Amino acid sequence: MSKERKIKKWELKDYARTIFWFIFHTVIFILGFMAILYVNANFDLKILGAYLKIEGTVKNLIYLVIAMLLVSLGIYLYFYHENNAFIKESKNINLVFIILEVCIAIMFIVGKYMVMVYARPFALCALLSLLLIEKRTAIFMNTVSCFLMFMIDAFLAINPMEGHMLYSSLLIGFSTSILAIYLVAGISSRLKVFLMGFLISLPIILCTVCLEFSALLTNPVPLIIAGFTSGMLSVVLMMAILPLLEKIFSRVTVYKLYELTDHKAPLLQRLNKEAPGTFNHCLVVSTLAESCASAIGEDPLLARACAYYHDIGKIVHPEYFTENQSGYNPHNEITPELSVDIIRSHATDGAKIIKDYKLPTILSDVAEQHHGTLHIRYFYMQASKFSEETLPLKDFAYKGPRPQTKIAAILMLADACEAKVRSLPMRSHEKVDEAVREIIEERMDFDQFFECDITMRDLDVIRKTLTNSLAGVHHDRVEYPKLKIGGNKYE
Repeated sequence: MSKERKIKKWELKDYARTIFWFIFHTVIFILGFMAILYVNANFDLKILGAYLKIEGTVKNLIYLVIAMLLVSLGIYLYFYHENNAFIKESKNINLVFIILEVCIAIMFIVGKYMVMVYARPFALCALLSLLLIEKRTAIFMNTVSCFLMFMIDAFLAINPMEGHMLYSSLLIGFSTSILAIYLVAGISSRLKVFLMGFLISLPIILCTVCLEFSALLTNPVPLIIAGFTSGMLSVVLMMAILPLLEKIFSRVTVYKLYELTDHKAPLLQRLNKEAPGTFNHCLVVSTLAESCASAIGEDPLLARACAYYHDIGKIVHPEYFTENQSGYNPHNEITPELSVDIIRSHATDGAKIIKDYKLPTILSDVAEQHHGTLHIRYFYMQASKFSEETLPLKDFAYKGPRPQTKIAAILMLADACEAKVRSLPMRSHEKVDEAVREIIEERMDFDQFFECDITMRDLDVIRKTLTNSLAGVHHDRVEYPKLKIGGNKYE
């Protein structure tokens, strides 16, 4: 998610749809509470009936239902004010609640049927939210999951917990899961995250022993086993569930991005083999895009992945693109109109190829959007020479859409600036800056950033970043003098 949190305008249908999904999942939770109560009665209706007849039980259950409604309202208000663009999509609402539902169900089952309640994978909800959504939301989701588990333990347990276990479980889950978020955040290797399970176990064991200190004098081994189990279960279950949720909800995690940017990835290997010039161009653009994304607070790894795949459509007709040519230009033998069709088709071809390979949607979106609706000036001018009338500009333009995100806008600028600066005869810092300014201003004149939330400040930061990066990459070289030694001339 973007780090900017703006409340974007919603239509009435957006409110209706989001409220429907929140009510739908709230009902699922309430039904889940009933199922948990039935399980706690050991699937015996007589035990359940006797429990419901106890004074105050029905009131407690009503209290729990009201609490769940308030929790749903709190979740709604949080996302609406923090990032309403996220919950505007129904699949994201489902993702949030499914994470909660799955984690609550697992914690309940582990707490009931394993060694003890402290063996629950407390950090599971926090870790899934961290990797599938973001860090700030993970902290919030952790709070919600701990509160819901506490409510279930307090109101749905037919046999109440012993001692301080009810409150200890809440405190351990809340505190250690937040620590787990900061331990795992930024780690790109699945193996390292698995090993981090051992580290997560340590504070759980420490908190468990401190809160249940009376058990130290009798038998501390079950507490240590439970703490270790909780940390490792959190990580193991997260790694098992994560790929499934990634696939269902089209989320791109840091692990997926590292897999996509590995040069051994099948589609990148194909690009390198069939269009080596384009592959090298994508590598340079990826460096530029990564720097720009970091400079304006976007995800640099996502920018790099999008840059690797933005020109993947050129593998359909690689010989028609300058970077893959070696002296022969097939455009000299066809009409400008046909040339335009071939050139602009690489955007739509790229999106189709990415979809065929079942890669994340964000990659196909950027491939399709990185030229927006700009016209292809060179072939427009060529066609104009053979026509007495003014030709429609739209016939020589990309089909779009225009960039919808900041990442797509960054790719549009990085791609164009890299190509233009490479063609400059003089590449001083001033000349590079002038070229970058022209690229940005041209795209602004044609309203290419009208549909994304990029700001003038962002564009200024991107301009400076591109100028500094390109001036360093494409700098003028010193002409070395000829040297003559022993009758042999060296250059």
